[in-house]
Amino acid sequence: MIEENFLSQVPAASALFLREEEVRRGIEFLFFAHGSLWRAIDARLGEHCLGRAHYRSLYFIARQPGLTITDLLTLLGITKQSLGRVIKELEARDLVTTRPGNRDRRQKELRLTDAGRAIEKSIFTALRDAMSRAYTHAGQAAVTGFWQVSEALVPPRDRARVIALGRAPD
Repeated sequence: MIEENFLSQVPAASALFLREEEVRRGIEFLFFAHGSLWRAIDARLGEHCLGRAHYRSLYFIARQPGLTITDLLTLLGITKQSLGRVIKELEARDLVTTRPGNRDRRQKELRLTDAGRAIEKSIFTALRDAMSRAYTHAGQAAVTGFWQVSEALVPPRDRARVIALGRAPD
């Protein structure tokens, strides 16, 4: 029987944590954790005929209503063509609305519709539950360490953008 608390099997980081073996272990955990999180929501995405790119867009629009297409492109790191296809599909399904920007009428601001908010919340629940289980097993100090390592992996020029997510726009 596989033990639910996998952490009991994970050794503490070596004092030599910059050695190749430790760095590889960290990269492998990132690969497997990322895959596991997405698999936790793939069935729900399928129920709504959505792909991962659709959900990532819904997620960031939910976190920052009024987000512009340009800002979403920057957050997602995908091409304008790819995002355009995703946004058109989300608009056609009445999950997202666009409107001219308040500051710059040439910008398109994105907002979730009620249906979009409901789907994003439903899918987020599975992600939240998976993260909450992991956080509970790891404990507060480990969660802080995880956030610190994750932040250090984000290029310095992008950190303020990440920190601003979920805050009301100026």
